[in-house]
Amino acid sequence: MSAEGCLEGKAAIVTGAAQGLGRAEALELAHLGARVVVNDLGEGAEQVAAEIRDAGGEAIAHHGDVADFGQARELVGLAVEAFGSLEILVNNAGILRDRMVFSMSEEEWDAVVRVHLKGHFNTTRFAAAHWREASKATGGAVYGRIVNTSSEAFVAGSPGQPNYAAAKGGIVGLTTSTAGALAKYGVTVNVICPRARTRMTEDVFRSVEPPADGLDPLAPTHVSPLVGYLASPAASRISGQVLVVHGGMVALLERPRVAAKFDTAKDMFTVAELDERLTPFFAERSPQETFAAPEVLGLRKG
Repeated sequence: MSAEGCLEGKAAIVTGAAQGLGRAEALELAHLGARVVVNDLGEGAEQVAAEIRDAGGEAIAHHGDVADFGQARELVGLAVEAFGSLEILVNNAGILRDRMVFSMSEEEWDAVVRVHLKGHFNTTRFAAAHWREASKATGGAVYGRIVNTSSEAFVAGSPGQPNYAAAKGGIVGLTTSTAGALAKYGVTVNVICPRARTRMTEDVFRSVEPPADGLDPLAPTHVSPLVGYLASPAASRISGQVLVVHGGMVALLERPRVAAKFDTAKDMFTVAELDERLTPFFAERSPQETFAAPEVLGLRKG
């Protein structure tokens, strides 16, 4: 596939796009020909939109809060009104409020779940409704792409980020559910788990120094081509997938599989029988198999 112009004429929304990953993704989609709504709360959204326009592309800024149901509706409506259509939604907006679970406040939990998980739902809900109505009007499939943003924290647990890990796990569930719901309309829904050096992850990767020469393997520009690909016509058969991406590497995660199965010898298990069956099984497994801590999996939070 020739990537040049593969998104020509298509309209995209990128949330949290004033800097970091979102900025790189918005620029990538514009480079591929998409017209972009750059969403972020700060003034940086207009700066990125201007950067796209200065390079010959089409872009407008939206300063709304995607975690607000009404403002998310306005965001989707703006794309359709300004560009006449919406084909691509990239959900990237997020915040961190890191703390161990025994010290976390209710506000810290709610804030992270609100921005990450509810923010993903809100925009998805209105984009999905738009595509469903478009499909009903034409009587066939439409062009729709959603790329969500999760994290390896949902796999590894990330001990100091219970709110973030839970929200990111929820986004994976939202992705697979939405992929099934929208398949009949021709819409694909996938989720990426990026590792990238951004303002939000500067503490996470503080010990990983960027190289003196060459491209930083944690640069957000390593992530944005995958987003461009998943948004493109070439990815029409890819949906409901979870992909890890960083530094020239893309890994496809498998759905959870059954590792072992135990059947009772009678009508139902007792605690004693479970002790006889499960305790020896786990005693023989290595620590790597019984506790998926980040250092065990070789994953970083972020």
